[in-house]
Amino acid sequence: MSETFTPEDQHWMRHALLLARRAQEAGEVPVGAVLVKEGRIIGEGWNRPIGDHDPSAHAEMLAMRAAAQRVGNYRLLDTTLYVTLEPCVMCAGAIVHARIGRLVYGAPDPKAGGVHSVYDVIAHPRLNHRLPWQGGVLEAECGQILREFFRARRGKATTP
Repeated sequence: MSETFTPEDQHWMRHALLLARRAQEAGEVPVGAVLVKEGRIIGEGWNRPIGDHDPSAHAEMLAMRAAAQRVGNYRLLDTTLYVTLEPCVMCAGAIVHARIGRLVYGAPDPKAGGVHSVYDVIAHPRLNHRLPWQGGVLEAECGQILREFFRARRGKATTP
């Protein structure tokens, strides 16, 4: 895991942050994801499990589904997935299964992270695909949108 972030990584993470704001506006946990191949978006998504009544409708899953439909293959080789929050175990497993080429995320998830913080799914030696990953790209901005969302949610819960 390198601590240097390219301008391209920052560009795509900013796009993922815009998608996270869509989730926030819909009352969903603000996470956004964009899947890029050869400098072009092939899939994007934002959290929608509440609105879609679908526990698997995480930003990463929706971005991968859209990309797979677009390219006509569930294998998403030579792609980079940018996501504002460290993927959970479900999403990390799907990332491996899809053969994503590289993962870049913003904020770590100390409660449910499936890449580094809690679990190490994508680096498990028994899996048939491993990929490079990098965390911390625009970490402050990615973390801030989540903190603001949960702060506002807690405030509403305590208001009579």
